[in-house]
Amino acid sequence: MKFVAFERAKQGTGASRRLRITGRTPGIVYGGTGEPALIEIDHNALFHAIKKEAFHASILEMELGGKEHKVLLRDLQMHPFKQQILHIDFQRVEAKTRMTVKVPLHYSGEENSPAIKTDNCLANHVLTELTVSCFPADIPESIDIDLSNLKKGSSLHVKDITLPKRVKFVAKGQVNPVLVSVTAIVEEVEAVAPVADASGGKDAKAAAGKAAAAAKDAAKPAAKPAAKK
Repeated sequence: MKFVAFERAKQGTGASRRLRITGRTPGIVYGGTGEPALIEIDHNALFHAIKKEAFHASILEMELGGKEHKVLLRDLQMHPFKQQILHIDFQRVEAKTRMTVKVPLHYSGEENSPAIKTDNCLANHVLTELTVSCFPADIPESIDIDLSNLKKGSSLHVKDITLPKRVKFVAKGQVNPVLVSVTAIVEEVEAVAPVADASGGKDAKAAAGKAAAAAKDAAKPAAKPAAKK
């Protein structure tokens, strides 16, 4: 994806606030051999761009000062309740430097798995993205995972899938985290025991008739008091 950025001279809270009022978003580009650079981006164009998955998980081409730079989105600060981007950070990409990025996981085929199709289970997507390490040229836009072999009582871990070539999983706390778990759906059926009626149902019908008559009498409007002469 391509986007246009402009050099920003002023910095600070006041300058950033004035910049947002004019419809621009302040940001910064860092990393690589160059010095950190202050930038500003058109907010409307940026707001539409962040809705696309590729903007978060692929190498971006940023046009700045008439030159193109390859960058990765590193941080995005949103307003607590407004649909407004307050600040954005990018990192320069160098071909010979390994990078750590988050890649979205795309699951498919679960509706054809034995767990879902025949055993009345539910597939819970525990993770929706995976942190990996690779060179910029090998960064995948997404990792596709086939769930057609899911079985009841099983779960899918990182070590159960095949990552793209030259892409390594980066463990953060868990060496082999769960990607998808399978849960059986428990159906609760409330059983009501039938009550035997020795009278063959006559008493029940009589009671129902009396209740209906009482309800009918209650629905009638009250008689108005006679006018005094």
